Amino acid sequence: MHALVCGDCFLVQLSEVCDHKQIFEDYAYFSSFSKSWLEHAKEFASKVTQRFKLDSNSLVIEAASNDGYLLQFFKEKGIKVLGIEPAKNVASVAKAKGIETLSMFLGESFAKTLTKDRSRADFVIANNVLAHVPDINDFTSGLAHLLSDNGVLTVEFPHLLNLIKFKQFDTIYHEHFSYLSLNFVSRLFRKHDLKVFDVEQLETHGGSLRVYAAHTSSTHKTTEHVGAILELEIANNLENLSSYKEYTNSALHVKKELKHFLERAKIEGKSVIGYGAPAKGNTLLNFCAIGSDLVKFTVDLNPAKQEKYLPGSHIPVLSPEKILEEKPDYILLLPWNLEKELVQQLEYTREWGCQLVVPIPTLRLI
Repeated sequence: MHALVCGDCFLVQLSEVCDHKQIFEDYAYFSSFSKSWLEHAKEFASKVTQRFKLDSNSLVIEAASNDGYLLQFFKEKGIKVLGIEPAKNVASVAKAKGIETLSMFLGESFAKTLTKDRSRADFVIANNVLAHVPDINDFTSGLAHLLSDNGVLTVEFPHLLNLIKFKQFDTIYHEHFSYLSLNFVSRLFRKHDLKVFDVEQLETHGGSLRVYAAHTSSTHKTTEHVGAILELEIANNLENLSSYKEYTNSALHVKKELKHFLERAKIEGKSVIGYGAPAKGNTLLNFCAIGSDLVKFTVDLNPAKQEKYLPGSHIPVLSPEKILEEKPDYILLLPWNLEKELVQQLEYTREWGCQLVVPIPTLRLI
């Protein structure tokens, strides 16, 4: 797997693309299993409802709505909602919550068909999905067609600046077709007659951007935050190919550091398990050539992932109850972006002196 950068538009993207239907039609990720992610979603819903004066006359549409983790908070406020979620198994969970959900992939054609029979949305959400689509122009066109004349589109995505600055190479995996900067997203949106009028920096996923956009002809005024982030990216050479050429060395440093730690732990007779079975964990483990000889097993709260094996590394995925049985010396946090939440969850492991291992950007013990 290779990530390449375009010297013209500076979109970072995978060189080979898997069939997105194979990835997303039967999906193992359910957003509601993360307590901190639900809190993030609830806070977001309250914030934008107040800021953009959403009410019972408003329509909120979310692309990649997953199990309804976010739309449920708008629905609680009496706001009309519609989810678009291609993974039928995940969409069924949202439907069980009473959230209308269409199991389709969003694109220009589908959006045009949908808006023939329905009104366009006052608020469109595409959080952590822009990087997941193989045809980013078709998807963006679909978003634009869903949006009312003065409606607001918001997208969240891991910030490319942090991926490079903090060596977050494990967020590069087949599910993420693209790796995004604000400069690129601004160019992309302009191509579809959308303007970015505000942006926020978030802590989620190792550092993300929340971008607010609208039709170019809308009345929304651009804030000073947009120019500040655009300038920050340029100051950090995201529009310069030299930054990307040096990135391989950063990844190799993380590999060497983690592999050395695990091999030393094995020699000393220390037991190591993993926590979580996220996609990013598979990139980390396979790039570092780590298997079940160094990490005995990993655990995950999601029953859909339990009693299976991580691809490539063949590390078993078990229930979190196994931690108490094993009483490991070290637990490798594979979803390191959830560090605060996991430290609280695993507080009980202090009883036997267990330490948590954070691998990115440099190896750290808690």
